[in-house]
Amino acid sequence: MLNRLFRPRPSDDAVAGLYAVIVAQARLPAFYTGLGVPDSLDGRFEMVALHTFLVLHRLKRQGPDADEIGQKLFDLMFADMDRSLREMGAGDLGVGKRVKEMAKGFYGRIGAYEKALEQADDALLAAALDNNLYGTVPVAETSIAAMAGYVRREAASLAAAPVDGLLAGRLKFGPPPISGN
Repeated sequence: MLNRLFRPRPSDDAVAGLYAVIVAQARLPAFYTGLGVPDSLDGRFEMVALHTFLVLHRLKRQGPDADEIGQKLFDLMFADMDRSLREMGAGDLGVGKRVKEMAKGFYGRIGAYEKALEQADDALLAAALDNNLYGTVPVAETSIAAMAGYVRREAASLAAAPVDGLLAGRLKFGPPPISGN
């Protein structure tokens, strides 16, 4: 018990470092130009949500420090969404409602992506990506397949990485697929 009381706590700097890498990866042009992710507010949210999911998926069931980092990462993501919407001129009354809807949608995505990663084939993952990442935008099946492969690769890479690195704010994603066409 005393060990837990006096252990170093996950730092806000570590969480900020993770989130900075997530956002940088989510903004890579290859996702939008080569893989057909809509270059819009919704598309960019989906990319941040997807990469945040991958990190949260890795942190899941890794102990109290990982839980704390995960919660702080979630909180930071939605504080950033709130700030971004306000900077774009959304009214104060509408921002809270929109962020709440985004958070609810994020929980749905977590469930869909978790379930899909449990399956050996990519059919469910491709369907989840088509529904969430691409929404109503028509996209080539090759792009969806490339993104499904990317998500599996990144989930496996994060699973193989020591959780201590994430707790310290160290994160590295691989490159996006070259093209889905």
